[in-house]
Amino acid sequence: MITRLLRRVARTISDMNYAQRRVATLISAPDRVAPDHAKAPGTYAEFLYRTSGLLTHEPSAARRARGQLVH
Repeated sequence: MITRLLRRVARTISDMNYAQRRVATLISAPDRVAPDHAKAPGTYAEFLYRTSGLLTHEPSAARRARGQLVH
């Protein structure tokens, strides 16, 4: 009973940690602050600038096979 509760609390904390990291990544993304962020980049240099922010990594194939979702 206590073990299940601790696992649930740990899972909740893990989810909140992921959400916080994701929000920080999205807020600090260069593409978000660009004045014409809805349009496609006009040059290759602009494309590189827009994609220069932090990228989230997906889990390995083995972890995906065990059911971990791609974030």
